[in-house]
Amino acid sequence: MIITTAPRPTPRSLEQAGKLAAELQADARPRRGMSVRKLLELSGDNRVIIVTDTETRYYEHPEEPPLFFHPSMAFIRVKRLRKGESDPLIGLSRCEPGDRIIDCTAGMAADALVFSYAAGERGEVIALESEPVLCSLVRQGLRHYDTGLPDVNDAMRRIQMNCSNHADYLAAQPDKSADIVYFDPMFRQPIMESAAIGAFRSLVNMDELSLEVVEQAKRVARKTVIMKENGVSDEFMRLGFTRTQFNSSKIAYGVITID
Repeated sequence: MIITTAPRPTPRSLEQAGKLAAELQADARPRRGMSVRKLLELSGDNRVIIVTDTETRYYEHPEEPPLFFHPSMAFIRVKRLRKGESDPLIGLSRCEPGDRIIDCTAGMAADALVFSYAAGERGEVIALESEPVLCSLVRQGLRHYDTGLPDVNDAMRRIQMNCSNHADYLAAQPDKSADIVYFDPMFRQPIMESAAIGAFRSLVNMDELSLEVVEQAKRVARKTVIMKENGVSDEFMRLGFTRTQFNSSKIAYGVITID
């Protein structure tokens, strides 16, 4: 994998590229006018990360869009929370200001952002992502993305990205040490596909959630264990969650109430 910068790098982008290369043990090299196609040819594994002042882009194919951090729908959901409106995930998980949340499958940290805003300055969100490239990509985005809203930016900065396997992490946590444990595994039956989703799926851990992990989550959580899945999935029954379907969406949440 090659990590480089935009054609006209700044000291900031050069510094970020160097740190990212060290973190991922990747080959950092100057751009020198090379195209994405050429960089991919030189990379050895068809993976290139380009760091700019505003975002970090991950490429696997010269003719497909890169993967990069963006709060996307999470930003819309947080803006609704700012106006005093409800969010299904926050309501079902019973998330309150000051809560400690473990997001076991962070992905692009969309739900972690919603949790972080709802938990507030006194809260804590630990976002676990087992795939190093995705974890680094999202960590960079959470540190530097500017939504234009200081309180939302603060919520992003508070998220603690941790490159860990959730099974190992949960096993090491004391009993009742978090208020909420959350899972959003890759759906067994995908709802949508696109070029961008394809790049994302190539990075994430595709393993199914195990009963053993759910038991650990129940031990660690004080209030709720919650999972998001395709609304027609059999995973809710298999893992012991009570399914809650929302008419406006193809997704559903499964809830295990602890207290």
